[in-house]
Amino acid sequence: MTDNYVEEIYNRNVDRMYKICFIFFKGNKSDIEDAIQSIFIKVIEKNITFENLEHEKAWFIVTTNNYCKNKVKHWWNKVKEIDFDIKEEIKQDEIINKVLSLPDKYKTPIYMHYYEGYSCVEISKILGINENTIYSYLNRGRNMLKNLIEEENYE
Repeated sequence: MTDNYVEEIYNRNVDRMYKICFIFFKGNKSDIEDAIQSIFIKVIEKNITFENLEHEKAWFIVTTNNYCKNKVKHWWNKVKEIDFDIKEEIKQDEIINKVLSLPDKYKTPIYMHYYEGYSCVEISKILGINENTIYSYLNRGRNMLKNLIEEENYE
């Protein structure tokens, strides 16, 4: 695996990974950077190769999602203070604040569907979740987002 190849993979996937990490770590830059670094170290150390660009994209989404879920569940994250100063990133995409407030099970399908353009069938295969469950998560997540936006507009 050449340095050039790793750099190409990094450039293709870092923004996507950052967005996923941002959702889980609520904008905490150090946690986001640690996650991205850890995942790329894994790629380099294990010399992971991809069948095609779609396989690469799916691998990074699932791996980033799983890494973040595991880190959030870790006992240390239950006791440490998290930096919630995320105003700078929210300016880039204000709706992300609403997505952040959703329960964890809705965040990833919504990101994959609306930000990455995956269909429900594809999300189901990638995450290993029943297709009908994905439809339910998207529907409930959209309704929650709609309610959050409506509440904000009434205030």
